[in-house]
Amino acid sequence: MKHLQLNRRDFLKGACAGAFATIAPFRGLARLTLGGQAARTNKRPNIILFITDDQDKSSIGAYGAKALTPNLDRMASEGVIFHQAYVNSTVCTPSRYSFLTGRYAGRSYSRRYEEECPREKQGFPSFNVELEEDNMNVGAVLQKSGYVTGYVGKFHVGPDIKRPREYEKFDLRYISNDAPPDYTGTAAFRHNERWYREFLKKKGFSWAKHIYWGNLQKPFNHHNPEWTIEAALEFIEENKDRPFYLHYCTTLLHGPDKSWRVSMDHRRVSGEGMLNELPKVMTDRRVLLKRLEDNGLDPAQGHAGYSWADDSIGAILKKLDELGIAENTLFVFTSDHGSNMKGSLYNIDGTNVPCIMRWPSRIRAGSECDELIQNVDFAPTFFDLAGAKVPKEYVVDGRSLRPLLKGNEPEQWRDHLYFEIGSGRAVCTKDWKYIAVRYPKERIDQIKKARPDSLPKLMAYIGRSGIGTRGAQNPSFFDSDQLYNVKQDAKERNNLAGNPEYRERLAKMRGMLKEDLESFHRPFGEFVPGGNAAPPGLIDEQIELVKKIKINGKKVILPSDRVFDEQAQPDRQRKPTERQMRRDNKRKQRRTR
Repeated sequence: MKHLQLNRRDFLKGACAGAFATIAPFRGLARLTLGGQAARTNKRPNIILFITDDQDKSSIGAYGAKALTPNLDRMASEGVIFHQAYVNSTVCTPSRYSFLTGRYAGRSYSRRYEEECPREKQGFPSFNVELEEDNMNVGAVLQKSGYVTGYVGKFHVGPDIKRPREYEKFDLRYISNDAPPDYTGTAAFRHNERWYREFLKKKGFSWAKHIYWGNLQKPFNHHNPEWTIEAALEFIEENKDRPFYLHYCTTLLHGPDKSWRVSMDHRRVSGEGMLNELPKVMTDRRVLLKRLEDNGLDPAQGHAGYSWADDSIGAILKKLDELGIAENTLFVFTSDHGSNMKGSLYNIDGTNVPCIMRWPSRIRAGSECDELIQNVDFAPTFFDLAGAKVPKEYVVDGRSLRPLLKGNEPEQWRDHLYFEIGSGRAVCTKDWKYIAVRYPKERIDQIKKARPDSLPKLMAYIGRSGIGTRGAQNPSFFDSDQLYNVKQDAKERNNLAGNPEYRERLAKMRGMLKEDLESFHRPFGEFVPGGNAAPPGLIDEQIELVKKIKINGKKVILPSDRVFDEQAQPDRQRKPTERQMRRDNKRKQRRTR
């Protein structure tokens, strides 16, 4: 994504006049403080968690961007803006799992994850985790504690349902990607969406509506935030007189920048097929586009999506004000991960995400926070604030943010964060980052035998081209060990792991990671030996070769200038290779039993 940047200091001084809402000067990088004049109440708060998809901080006015985001800017001026908020993983499923549970995805004990990654083997947290059968998640726990819990929007933490036989298994209706967007497709999508609602209720949520199972699906693959906001406002209205928790996940800003503007022209397309008419719950799309034009912002360059998502927030803020419940509602805005560095473990546009909270009766307006927080912290925070009865067997990795929200000075907050994705693990302090890439033995065998054009995909942390290799913009993406001084090198371009001057710092960061990894009781590289874990140094030749390959999406250009484009190959040419890889994995698993 390309963003026009605005100096944050100028923004806070009011350079963004007019449509770019000016926010009051923040009061320093202190901990969040209790609202001085706000009414105090012992009533349990309503809680709204609003999660966008693939959103970078550089698309929000409150973070210094030249973007039309007046509602997020308002939230920042009336609440707190976090500068050191992170997610544990940079693809949808593992990140969303952690939002829902407060656990790292690598600690999942769902059947699917344990079948793919038996406990005696190295974990591979990616698109293979699900909510567990015991319903140890935020929706179920809060419901049992007296809250009405609602889910709206994108899910992406359920069983893998893509092929006809998988649809049939769950009594769902399969529609092929090349089917027309007609009545038959609408009937199928509507039937499936009702099933998705019931699935979420079985997982512990008391209310669910207008659900996307995962990413947008053809033939109805256009964003429609009005459709999901309609359900969110209905839930809030119905439950205004009792404590509620709303888990809202928009499909924006997933997909290419231009797709958001294109979606605006498909007003009736939704997650349940074709609507009779567009819900009138947000600013008219034509009016929103006119505002962008008046402010010199190109909708096709991402701004349609930025402002559309922001307008969704405005609809919720308006409803809270109308119902008179805003004062005691904690409204949390964040994203599942960044976009430009999706599939990596780098901070900017990857693990470091926007996060703004508003709670008028508790958080002082215009606050800023520079403490390390992570998406695993949200569930325990909500449990704490709700006075929830959390089962003793509930496994949680995060911690409650209550000390920060109350303005207390915790004696010890945390000194680092842990990250994971596929074959990569990392730890990060405010000043330093260490990344370890350790492939399991079976992947190393594949890498050694692979053609050069296959290396980027095989060596991507999640084993995918495209989103899996976005991090290759960084020259050290494929290095086994990476050490960065993120205070001085925010973009993480200068790998210091091989520099003797930083030997002690490297050892200290490796020690942090080792301690974190040991808590998972799974092998990983040389840190926790055993199973299929392997030490570094076995594929150094391939690492040097893959670093010389130019990568552009799913297209690779070898040093010889020969071009390979996976996306241009027909499925019948790609699938045998994928099938062969699966067969090879199964054979190796049988041999190790």
